[in-house]
Order: sequence, then structure tokens, then C-alpha cells
Amino acid sequence: MSGLDAGAGERAGGAGAEGEGIGDPGVRHSGVRDSGVRDSGVGESGVGGGGGAHEHVGAGAGAVAGAGVVGDGAAAGRRVVGDPVKALMHTHRELCERAVDPLEIAAGLEAHGVTDRTAAHFRHRDVFSLAEEMYARVPRAGDTPPCAAVPELPRARAGWIVLTLLPGLLCAAAVAGLRLTQGPPRLLTAAAGVLAVALALRAAFRTGPPNGAGHAGAGASSLGPRTWWLAGYALLGDGLLSTAVAGGPDGPPTGTADGPWPVAVAPVMALALACAPAAWCARLFAVRARRRLAASRGLEEFAVSVRPLLLGTLALFLGALTVLLAVCGAVLDQSAAYPQALTLGALLLLARLLVTHGFPHAPAALLTAAASAQATALASVFAGRLPGCDILAAPVDGLVTAWGPAALPTLICGAGAATLLIHAMHTLTKASSHASAEGPW
Repeated sequence: MSGLDAGAGERAGGAGAEGEGIGDPGVRHSGVRDSGVRDSGVGESGVGGGGGAHEHVGAGAGAVAGAGVVGDGAAAGRRVVGDPVKALMHTHRELCERAVDPLEIAAGLEAHGVTDRTAAHFRHRDVFSLAEEMYARVPRAGDTPPCAAVPELPRARAGWIVLTLLPGLLCAAAVAGLRLTQGPPRLLTAAAGVLAVALALRAAFRTGPPNGAGHAGAGASSLGPRTWWLAGYALLGDGLLSTAVAGGPDGPPTGTADGPWPVAVAPVMALALACAPAAWCARLFAVRARRRLAASRGLEEFAVSVRPLLLGTLALFLGALTVLLAVCGAVLDQSAAYPQALTLGALLLLARLLVTHGFPHAPAALLTAAASAQATALASVFAGRLPGCDILAAPVDGLVTAWGPAALPTLICGAGAATLLIHAMHTLTKASSHASAEGPW
């Protein structure tokens, strides 16, 4: 009987040991210490005992749902609790190894879909706290303590400031040259001015603001043809559309607003001068967003604080552009073309912000769609002159007759700007969009 009692006791003890290892996964485990210190963000070097068994925890469902129950090969009745944070570190091993601070890990986790709610499964209040533990537990040659502070962007360089001013200054010089010349010299002045402004814009776009990934220049260059078309339409499109609806044009553009093909110089000059406010507003947005990222302790908290910053940046730029339109219209004695110029300016600024923060695809698609819509509208007016094709020109003719030629670019650019703004409110409010301070500033 004593042998039977002893065996029963051992079986009861084994069942009790197994019962301790089965509970709410990743949340309550008997005999296991918290895997991270929530307030300080400094993680433990190990979790509980049985570290050898923990090395074999998988990175699949256990990395998200919590700790798994792993069997010990040496003792069949023994159970240990897995380390969910270590499993997550294994899944994102490359991210943890190359990170220079916890913020990069937090941004990478967010980019992979890890939210503050997901971090709760790892017994952390937010992604930032989880990233701090992961950073602290990454093996490194030195004992550099983690620093969650966001590095400030470097001070603006004098060369960059000059480049932002150069397109507007060259455009103003070209306009002055057109007013002082006649005949063939005027044509050469116009060609030289267009080339100089184009090169200045290219140089200004390639120098910032940075997105930290080195894609600012490449992304801006990829938008070049669409931008040139939209700027060309702002210069010549309204005049061509109005004369085409009336049965013209009767001759080439003369560079004036009262010729057979009217040219809108004032809005284009204002947009060129607005390159400097656009670059400064983009830098202001980047600097302020990084400061708010350093002060935030959650992804949603950061997103809520950045949304009004993005709207304020857009409003600040549109205010500066409005002033420039009024000044250029008064100096050149032309219409300022506020609706079409302001919507185009908003579209180009939002495209610049998205490209320089690493999101070039949506701006490229929207600028392509806007340029294609303008080209199709013009082509439909001329196609309607063919026998039996009057219906092709009917929509544009009706729009121009009811609202004027300015309605077409205003509607097209306004729809594109609204779409980009919705996209920017989702993408530019992510921590991963502002994590790095590298760039050519």
C-alpha cells in the first residue's frame, strides 16, 4: 500500500505541475517573471528558469498570441513557459540587429502591423515600451544603453535655402526678360527661362526634405514629367481651352494675356516663387512631427497629434501662395487665377510631402491621373470638330460655358489634392514615416 500511495502522490504532483503551465497564454503564468519593465523600458536578460528550453520557442503564432507551452526532452512531466518577446525578436531579428535606438524598432513593428493592442499581448502598454525591451535584449558588442530620444534634424544649410529661392528668382528674371524683348530674342529668352527654371526645380527637389531612406531625389525626379505638364497647363491650358471652345486658336501664343492664345504668367510665377515656402513648410512639418514623436508614448497618441500639424502645414502654405498670387497679379496686371493655382499648389505640396517621406506611388498615380484628365479634356474639344463627333466635346463645352475655363483644372487638381490629403492623413501620421533623421539638409 505504501508503494501505491507514493505512486499516486507522484502522479498528483505531476498533474499539478502541468496545471501550472496551462493558463491564459502570454498573460498569466505561475513562477515566471514579467518579461519587461514597463516604466523604464529596460528588459530582463532572461525569463524565469529553464533558459535552454526557451531557446526553441517558435516565432509563429506564439510571437503574437503570447507564450507557448514547450516540453522538456529530459523530463516528460516538466513544463516551462515560452518567452513571447524573444519569439518576436526572432521574427524581427534583422530589424533588432540593425536598429540604432528603440524608436527604429517601434517604427519597424508598426510598419509590420504591430499595434498598441498587439503589444498588450506581450504585457506592454504600447509599441514603444515593447520596442525598448527588444532593443535592450539585443546582443551587442558594447553596452550602449538604449536611448529613446528622437534625434533632431540638422540645421538648414545655406545652400539648400538658396536652392529653394532659385526657381522663383529665375522665373521672375525670365518674365522680366520677356517684357523687355520682341521678336526672335523674345523666343530665345522664353526658352532659356523655361530651361533655367526646370533645372532649378530639379535641383531644389533633389535636396530635401529627407525621408531618411535616400529616396527623396529619386521620387521627386519620377514626378517630373507630370509636374511639368501641370505647370504647362497652368501657363497655357486655360487660354487654349477657352479659344478652342470658341473655335480657335487662330495663332500661336504671344506671351501676353490679351493675344489670340492667352498666357497666364502670374499664377505660374507665383507657383515658382512658392517653391521656397513649400520647402520651408515641408521642413517645418518634419521637425515638428519628430518632436511630437519624441514626446508621444503610443502610436494613436502620435497620430492624433500629427493630423492637425499636417492640416496646419497645408493651410500655412496655401496662405503664403495666396499672398504671392495677389502680388504677382498686381505686378503683372493679370488675373491671379486663385482657384486653379491654389488647388494645383495643394496637390504639388502634398505630393512632395508624401514622396520625401517615402510614399511615392500615390503621388505618381494622382499626378498622372490629373495630367491625363487635362490632356483628355483638351483633346475631346478638338475631336468634337470631326464630322459626327460633336458628342465628344459636349461635356467640356458645357462645363466651360457654365463655369468658365478655370473650372476644369480646379475640379481636376482639387479632386487630386483631396485624395492625396486623405492618403497623407493615414500615412504621414505613422511613426515609421518620421523615424530617421538622415538626409541632405
